[in-house]
Formats: sequence, structure tokens, C-alpha cells
Amino acid sequence: MNKQERVTFVINTLKELYPTIPVPLDHKDPYTLLIAVLLSAQCTDVRVNQITPLLFAKADNPYDMIKMSVEEIKEIIRPCGLSPMKSKGIHGLSHILIDKHGGKVPQSFEFLEELPAVGHKTASVVMSQAFGVPAFPVDTHIHRLMYRWNLTNGKNVVQTEKDAKRIFPEELWNDLHLQIIWYGRQYSPARAWDLDKDIITKTIGRKTVIDSYHKK
Repeated sequence: MNKQERVTFVINTLKELYPTIPVPLDHKDPYTLLIAVLLSAQCTDVRVNQITPLLFAKADNPYDMIKMSVEEIKEIIRPCGLSPMKSKGIHGLSHILIDKHGGKVPQSFEFLEELPAVGHKTASVVMSQAFGVPAFPVDTHIHRLMYRWNLTNGKNVVQTEKDAKRIFPEELWNDLHLQIIWYGRQYSPARAWDLDKDIITKTIGRKTVIDSYHKK
């Protein structure tokens, strides 16, 4: 297959496997999504979904969040890891949302990335999942799979994101990034990987990756 045929195969296979696409992080609005995505850094979505109900029971909006101390937030989110940084970020960004944005999450990459503890990937998830703006957030799953599928040589998520945006149609970005995440978890994980179940890698995968798998 040439590159375009591989891209089409990926799109069609994912569409067949995931005709409806659940959002991994539980949330009810842009603010709760923003907090959940921030908490998900170096933490599983399953763990985040266990912790956010405890946090949101006390504060599911920036006005209630700033009534809590950084220490109180830290105690609740401790199981998500990096709690000192994340709690300061949550408290700080809640203040900024009130002071600069009328308590609303801004619909802008620029304003989102100005918020404490919010990087490009977090901003991309919020823009795509909360506001429907085309974005292609690249996490470790997507980075790993795009390399396995020989669709990027990217040594980092920045390059992989550029490659994904170049080869996939923009109108599919928001669906595809979620479909690839689910596929990576279910069929092409980093550990305990079974190539026979991983139809996409088995069909179009990078030769060196497949050869390395068989050597093991």
C-alpha cells in the first residue's frame, strides 16, 4: 500500500470499530472538561474519572473552586499524581477565568495556553471536545500508533501532531484522535501487545516494528 492507501485503511477501520465514539473523561461542560484533562497528565483516565466526582461535588465551577484552598484541592486530587503542581494550576486558572473571562472557559488556543498548567495538548482537547473546533491532540497512544503505522517519523508529539494534521482530513480530526486513543488501548498497547489482534499494525505497520515484535 502507498501512504494514501494506508491512511484510508486507518480511517475506514477505525470508523468500523468505533462508529460512535465515547469521550474518555467524564465531564458536563467546558470547565469540568478542562479540569479533568489537566488532571489526566501522567494519570489514567480511569483514575481521573474516580477522582473528579469528589472534586466537583465541592466545586464544579471556578467561583466555588477559588473558595477552596490549594491545600484542600491537593488533598482531593492526590491520587492523580503531580498534585502540588496540578492543585496550584486549578486554583490559579480558576482565578484567571473569573478575572479575565467572566468565569467562562475561553474558546481560543491562545487564551487557553496562557492558563497555568495548561499546555497545547490540554488546550487542543478542550477546543475539540468542548467546542468542536478541529484539533488533533497527540498523547502517547497516538504518538506510538502513528509511528507503528509508519505514518510519522516523529521523535516527539509536536512532529507527530504536524504529520497527523497533514495526512488526515481536517473534518475527521476530532473523531480520529479519539478513535486512535481507544484503538491503542484495546488493540495496540505499549505492553502486553498482541499483534494478531492489532489488525491495523498487522496490515500496514512499519517493517522494523513488526520484525522487532517477532524477534521477541
